[in-house]
Amino acid sequence: MPRHVYLQPDAVDPILLDETVLALARRHAVDAQRVLAVEESGGEARTYLIDDGLILKVQRPQQLRPLTSLAKEVFFLQQLEALPVNLRVPVPRVIGHGRAELGIEYTLLTRMSGQALRRCVLTPPARQAALAELGRTLRRIHALPIEPFIESGIVPGDLTFMDTMTRIAEPLLDRARDVRERGLAWTFPLTIEQIAGRALSSLPHTQERAALHSNPFEEHTFVDPETGTFTGLIDFGDAYISHPALEIRRWNHPDDRDAILAGYQESGRVSDDWLAVWRALMIVADVDTMARVPERADAARQDLESLLSEL
Repeated sequence: MPRHVYLQPDAVDPILLDETVLALARRHAVDAQRVLAVEESGGEARTYLIDDGLILKVQRPQQLRPLTSLAKEVFFLQQLEALPVNLRVPVPRVIGHGRAELGIEYTLLTRMSGQALRRCVLTPPARQAALAELGRTLRRIHALPIEPFIESGIVPGDLTFMDTMTRIAEPLLDRARDVRERGLAWTFPLTIEQIAGRALSSLPHTQERAALHSNPFEEHTFVDPETGTFTGLIDFGDAYISHPALEIRRWNHPDDRDAILAGYQESGRVSDDWLAVWRALMIVADVDTMARVPERADAARQDLESLLSEL
């Protein structure tokens, strides 16, 4: 699968006038009245908060890239909405999607309640409970039939074992290059290349695949800021198909990942092959942390030593 490449990084990126935003929203919600705020993370989309419960999400021109797509997000959310009521997960609901005369692609969505976990300070028990619920949610998402995603033609993915190996290997090789060319500190007894060899050789030849959110990390996981209760998951625009363990690769803090795995396996234990892929991904995350996050390097080093001992 190709890497993220921005197609027009120098494009003009204006914030839309309230009148324009409301005109787009009223194509699908005729009673839309007022733009309350404009929010953005610096990523591919800018969002406009409308009234009490709507979000107009607009593709930012200079952030346009092939692997991110509002149409893909709409498709994914519609697949989730079609699930039986007892299997549905808390995600935004699509009200409308289209393009404006100005060349603007947009989606009108319901607004997720709560706040991004990244913005909330929770007690450890509340955080672990929220992450366990995230794990349960991801397991239900991964149970979606994969055929519609493949047949859609808009959801890219890793459809072979070699694709999966490449996705796991690339960040390790990137960090090895950073150590060589940028002089990043690396004092571990094994080189990153040696670690990559051990991690990749441990991978089982698995064909397990699922439709993935891509990045269900703290910025996209929403909770009630008062109680810590998990309220939902947003932003499916980077979705792709691959091994489901890739979904939680960024959750490498031991307490966090244990909580997510516990929730994920509540409906049934994952296979040893699944855990082998997950373990390789945690090795990747520890290497990345050691190379790029000095304040967490010692903890990551201990975790890496433990993971390597299990191979």
